[in-house]
Amino acid sequence: MRSLLNLRHLRTFALMFTAAVVLAACAETRFVMATAKRLGDTHKSQGTYKVGRPYQVQGIWYYPSEDWTYDRTGIASWYGPNFHGKPTANGEVFDQWEVSAAHKTLPLPSVVRVTNLNNGRSLVVRINDRGPFKPGRIIDMSKRAAQLLGFEGQGTAQVRVQILETESAALKNQATGQRRPALARSEAPIKVKSVASQPVIVQSLPDASPVRPLPDKIPKIVKNPVQQMPVSTTQMYVQAGAFSFKDNAERVKARLASIGNIIVSPVPVNGRDMYRVRVGPVVDVAEVDRLLADVIKAGFEGAHTVIETN
Repeated sequence: MRSLLNLRHLRTFALMFTAAVVLAACAETRFVMATAKRLGDTHKSQGTYKVGRPYQVQGIWYYPSEDWTYDRTGIASWYGPNFHGKPTANGEVFDQWEVSAAHKTLPLPSVVRVTNLNNGRSLVVRINDRGPFKPGRIIDMSKRAAQLLGFEGQGTAQVRVQILETESAALKNQATGQRRPALARSEAPIKVKSVASQPVIVQSLPDASPVRPLPDKIPKIVKNPVQQMPVSTTQMYVQAGAFSFKDNAERVKARLASIGNIIVSPVPVNGRDMYRVRVGPVVDVAEVDRLLADVIKAGFEGAHTVIETN
């Protein structure tokens, strides 16, 4: 009888131990899922990481690339109501009230600093869409980003766009699924030895994937404050091209002479001089748009607007 009671006690203990392990497993599962949710809430969905192949819009070719040295000036525009709630180029949903932007060639997503050269306001922005495709526009800001940069009312602004390499690489790592070791193995069953020394499978942890801790440096873009940079005077030009030989640049100058004031100037590139051909300077966005259209019509499809600061 005592042996039978002992066996019952042992079985009761085994059941109690099993229940405790089950509860612990559930608690660990909840911890894993809560951690994953918390990490996911650190930044909104990154969509699909995308560079993309060359593409053509309105007769102009664009060549996307991972250009970690990107630093350009040009004219920014903004977009909002007509695209709000629609998918972006990398599969996210566009929200005009979030700080984001569209760019023709930079990776999606990537992070840039955009500085309004007209008022000195500067903002870190996440790029998740393609555009703008109006000639002469370098970047298309969300409505909220345009408000923060102070040009929603004007519609356009002269800006400098600088890629932030470290932050962009962090977003790439997150969007492509690079991760640290998981917090718990999702398929490893918990085993408990019974009184008879036979393994008893209590419960397998539910699949907690994807447990995707974020890279060390994820930019908190929406909460970034607007910084104030020094304001300088600016001049706008239309650049028809840059040429290795001055004679070629002079021939282009002659072809464009009827359009406006043409300037040929040398600039050092990788240890040698290149000769830029520019039309300008002008101070009005509408005028620079007109000049750009004339230069493109003359056969220089790669012409673009540039802004010089003094």
